[in-house]
Amino acid sequence: MSMDELTLVGRIAVWILPVIFAITVHEVAHGWVASQFGDNTAKSLGRLTLNPISHMDLVGTVIVPGVLLLLGGFIFGWAKPVPVNWHNLKNPKRDMIYVALAGPFANLLMAIGWGVVMKIGYMMGAQNEYFAMPLIYMGYAGIFINSVLMMLNLLPILPLDGGRVLAGLLPMRASIEFSKLERLGFPILVFIIVMGWLSKILGPPVYFLQTSIFKILGI
Repeated sequence: MSMDELTLVGRIAVWILPVIFAITVHEVAHGWVASQFGDNTAKSLGRLTLNPISHMDLVGTVIVPGVLLLLGGFIFGWAKPVPVNWHNLKNPKRDMIYVALAGPFANLLMAIGWGVVMKIGYMMGAQNEYFAMPLIYMGYAGIFINSVLMMLNLLPILPLDGGRVLAGLLPMRASIEFSKLERLGFPILVFIIVMGWLSKILGPPVYFLQTSIFKILGI
């Protein structure tokens, strides 16, 4: 599906809700799971809310997605990370795995949910095109952005969720040494993006997830 036929205003209208929900619910999921394992830091700071203003990061939530949208490129973004105090967790090393996986899992559920929205749009048919097309376009955008965020965050690079999972799975000594590399994580990610490798890395798994959702829902 191509969105080239949409005006800039149309593209913004289609993408804004999926992007906001994708990054907001992702962060809330981290905080909620952390609270289940004994850390109420996010809750005490009012971060367990779906109010996007509480999670917005000027660069990651507004500027980066906006610029990428204008350029017609690979759209992604991020919110302010929900604070997690691993000292409060019942079993810090193990529990951080579940806290880290909560975000990508939330994106998976949202991708499926947006797939249902897209399916409803198709079921409405051409006779209700005025209502159906926005649902189809927004559903597709929701599937795409959540698939990208899920796969991006599963990369085994700290401070991404995949890096947290890997740190939790490694033996203690190896985990400590790996965690020391966190300060290099962002420069590594920027280097991957600048070299044009990110789309090549994420392309296959994102395509697989999208096509799987389409197949399951009969889209």
